[in-house]
Formats: sequence, structure tokens, C-alpha cells
Amino acid sequence: MSRRVDFLQHQKIMRLATTNEHGEPHVVPVWYMYDDNTIYIGTNTQTVKARNVKHTKTAAFCVDEGVRAPIYGIMGRGSARLILDPTQVGNLAEQILMRYYTDIHQEAAQALYKDTDCIIAIRVDSITEWPDSPHKVG
Repeated sequence: MSRRVDFLQHQKIMRLATTNEHGEPHVVPVWYMYDDNTIYIGTNTQTVKARNVKHTKTAAFCVDEGVRAPIYGIMGRGSARLILDPTQVGNLAEQILMRYYTDIHQEAAQALYKDTDCIIAIRVDSITEWPDSPHKVG
């Protein structure tokens, strides 16, 4: 497993950037899952990020660690789409939430699960990293 893949699979917070039809940016922290060069983000079709992806079909992202130097991070962009099939949405939402909850049946996890009616899928087209320090997981 490459350093990038390991990093993306172990970090917890990603900043997602989208733009609306007027080119106005929107940046939001999100929970995510990275698998096979694709980022999956559970959300609701009524959110700004989902509406922006539906319109522009693109997104950018940043994941980093550290507060003071040395800092390591990855940023990139890709083609984005909304997954709306209820079965796929349910399966992916559960996988994403299991990264953050030890029990998917916890009340908070269930509330998020029930509110998730779409998944943003970003196929990573380009990626850049700033390797100011060796990445250490854990």
C-alpha cells in the first residue's frame, strides 16, 4: 500500500470544495471513505455540496495532519457524481459511518444514516502532496 493510500484510509476529516453554477466556492469538512482511487462522502441531496456536485460534476479536496511543522497533506480534484440508488447509498453510508462509530446502531450513527439519501463519489483525477514529514499512522 502506498503512503498516499495509507494516509487517505486512516485520516478522519477531509475538506471538500465544490462550486455552484456561478463559480462561487463552498468548502466544508466531511467524513469520508477512500477506496480504489475514489472518495465516498455520505450526505443529503438538499445540501449545498450535493447540489453543487449535481451541477458541476467536479470537486476538490484536502486532507492533512499536524498543526505545526512538520505537516503532511494531500490535496486533489476529480470528477464527481451523486449515487442515488438506495441500496448502494445504504451500503456505502454504513461503510463510511463504521469508520467513525464502533457501533452503527448508536443513536447518533442511526440519525446520520437515516439522513443520508445520496453519496458523493469523487474519482480522483489529480493529486498533490506536501511531504514535509514522514507520515505515521497511529
